[in-house]
Amino acid sequence: MLASWAHSEADAGVAFLHTRVYQLTLNQFKWRMRKKSNNPTLGVIYGNRDFFPDQLVAEARADIAAVFDKLGVRAIQLEPTDTKLGGVETLADARKCAELFKRHAHEIDGVLVVLPNFGDEKGVLETLKLANLNVPVLVQAYPDALHQLDVARRRDAWCGKISVCNNLVQAGIKFTLTTKHVVHPGSALFERDLKDFLAVCRVVNGLRGARLGAVGARPGAFNTVRYSEKILERHGISVTTVDLSEILAKAEKLDAAAPEVQARLDEVLNYAKSADAPRGKLVLLAKLGVVLEQWMDANDLDATAVQCWTSVQTNYGCNFCTVMSMFSERFMPSACEVDVTGTLSMYAMQLAAQAPAALVDWNNNYGEEDDKCVLFHCGNWAKSFLPEATISTAPILGTVVGEQNTWGALAGRTPAGPVTFGRITTADAEGRIRAYVAEGHLTDDPLDTFGARAVARVPGLQQLMRYVCKHGFEHHVAITISHTADVLAEALGNYMGWEVYRHPSGANRSSA
Repeated sequence: MLASWAHSEADAGVAFLHTRVYQLTLNQFKWRMRKKSNNPTLGVIYGNRDFFPDQLVAEARADIAAVFDKLGVRAIQLEPTDTKLGGVETLADARKCAELFKRHAHEIDGVLVVLPNFGDEKGVLETLKLANLNVPVLVQAYPDALHQLDVARRRDAWCGKISVCNNLVQAGIKFTLTTKHVVHPGSALFERDLKDFLAVCRVVNGLRGARLGAVGARPGAFNTVRYSEKILERHGISVTTVDLSEILAKAEKLDAAAPEVQARLDEVLNYAKSADAPRGKLVLLAKLGVVLEQWMDANDLDATAVQCWTSVQTNYGCNFCTVMSMFSERFMPSACEVDVTGTLSMYAMQLAAQAPAALVDWNNNYGEEDDKCVLFHCGNWAKSFLPEATISTAPILGTVVGEQNTWGALAGRTPAGPVTFGRITTADAEGRIRAYVAEGHLTDDPLDTFGARAVARVPGLQQLMRYVCKHGFEHHVAITISHTADVLAEALGNYMGWEVYRHPSGANRSSA
């Protein structure tokens, strides 16, 4: 599946995020129901065959308990008294395990299949078929020790895993593989695989049932952000729309002295440097934040895409950027230019990384360096990307609407660190969804410009840009401070069934 060899770099990225702990709002209906527990929950199937030593199953239960305790994972599994050692071998065992899973269906994020020995391929298959959970499945198999291939300790799980997977393929059940064909649960490699699998579960379960909000019409000049609501709906993703005039009218009617406006104004003042920003413009931002969040709450939305220009500047007198940044920082991603599939990309990526996402422009070359480019936007990136964020204006847009009407954009430079790029789009003429993911690094290279900005290095960037152009992707791409492209490729491609291009990162990591 995914060998996350870049976890040390991702950990550095997490440290960059101010060591803040975020709680994700997870979208799938069953996750909405499960508010009592923040711990990920996996159903566990212990495959067994009666002519192998029973102690192998007992040892596996202890091994899995140890790694689950370390990672804070809760297990839903048969007890040793429910079947022989709590394993699944017969049809009766499978029915017991499936009934257990169905009773906890609203809690289970994914299923881990553990093969301490060859296992019973039909037992594993029947459990998954009868439980009908429709969640990601990870298949693990134990390695044999060369000095223990006698009857007392022989496992044959290498072979058994092939048989289990063969049955799952026959039944059309999607599953994920560990990096190595066989791996011990107590190893660092399996721990990384399990972390990645939990991230896959977050993305898949989050996207199934995601609710997006489209605020206003797309800018007339931006055909690039057109998309198909109907195709998204077929994949369980809904879009709720509202006319921008409704949001602006409600914001204008709010009393500046109202407690909710003053509370939001305090948040704005504490969010970014604002000494040069006119007080009246900050009040306008606060009102927008109040109204937009009320609308999101009323419609149970997870993310928004906003008509950020030029209507809001012309008819209201400020930029939406700071408000959008604040929502993205709170794991409610907000994309500009009514880029609905852009905010969907942000949402998927924040689930994978457990870190805020930003929507950026693939904007400029970086001199003559083929693998580097400039990322840019007016200034709606989450504050995690702009530790020295300043509320400013949008000079380019200001040439059209008057710079005084563009207060509210954020300016700042993103420091060096790991970066993952991702983009989801609806290929409307083909009736499908496609995506691409890539990894690279943000650099400290000099960059003399304004707005929200960064320099990125991506191995094979020219090849990636050819792919983006030839397949008609948008000029926007979502980013997170992480290396999670393999997680996204697995979740979007294997489980969501979308066409995914995983751009090679130089030192390729194995992928099924």
